[in-house]
Amino acid sequence: MITREQALEFAHAWVNAWNSHNLGEVLSHYTEDFEMSSPFIKQMGIADSGTLKGKQAVADYWSKAMVKYPDLHFELKEVFSCIQTIIIYYNSIAGKKAAEFFELNADGKVFRAMGHYD
Repeated sequence: MITREQALEFAHAWVNAWNSHNLGEVLSHYTEDFEMSSPFIKQMGIADSGTLKGKQAVADYWSKAMVKYPDLHFELKEVFSCIQTIIIYYNSIAGKKAAEFFELNADGKVFRAMGHYD
């Protein structure tokens, strides 16, 4: 069970890693074989399915996104949690509202994530 405090700690660390543009720190929150789904994956022509599997595939995608959006900055709005999941609601790039869903393993690492945007 993820406590409110654990969810907030995870959310702040995740947002801070993105805002520092430190890809290694961002990736430290994920398992080696995690799965990421986002409409941006499809929009950027990376995968028609909108889903990538594995840390290296997602790292390649995120490194391109960091280059494309050098002023990337996330603003944390709210954090929600359940048994083994966290949702981070935040302001994303280009003024978009975003909600990121994370499913965590027993070690607190993300093995599945899904980005949702307005």
